[in-house]
Amino acid sequence: MNKPIFTEKKEKYTYIKPEIENLNATVSPTLKAIFVDTAKNGEKSFIVDLQNVQFCDSSGLSALLTGNRLAEENKGSFILANVNPHVMKLIMISQLDNVLKITPTVNEAEDMLYMEELERDLDFDMDDLDID
Repeated sequence: MNKPIFTEKKEKYTYIKPEIENLNATVSPTLKAIFVDTAKNGEKSFIVDLQNVQFCDSSGLSALLTGNRLAEENKGSFILANVNPHVMKLIMISQLDNVLKITPTVNEAEDMLYMEELERDLDFDMDDLDID
């Protein structure tokens, strides 16, 4: 049997793709553990590809929010891609569309991640300037 959640370390982020249709209480602890373990190993950013996920319950949303919180705490990025309309509706009803970054494709998620990284670098560089 395949792992229910595929992960791959990329240069600037960790790619996570649940290989299941239901992101629920059965799988959510595994997803949370992936986020926590990956962050403990120094990773700051995640792209989560939800292409296969057709259903998500509150425990699934909680797992995604854990990943988002860890990325924010580590000054990284957390971006969802390929979100199914049913899952998107739940995100919107929960008013998490203002909290989570969501893109239509993984390529767009990568672009957003790189832009956020550039912005963080520019903010850091500007803070280093001694301007009176």
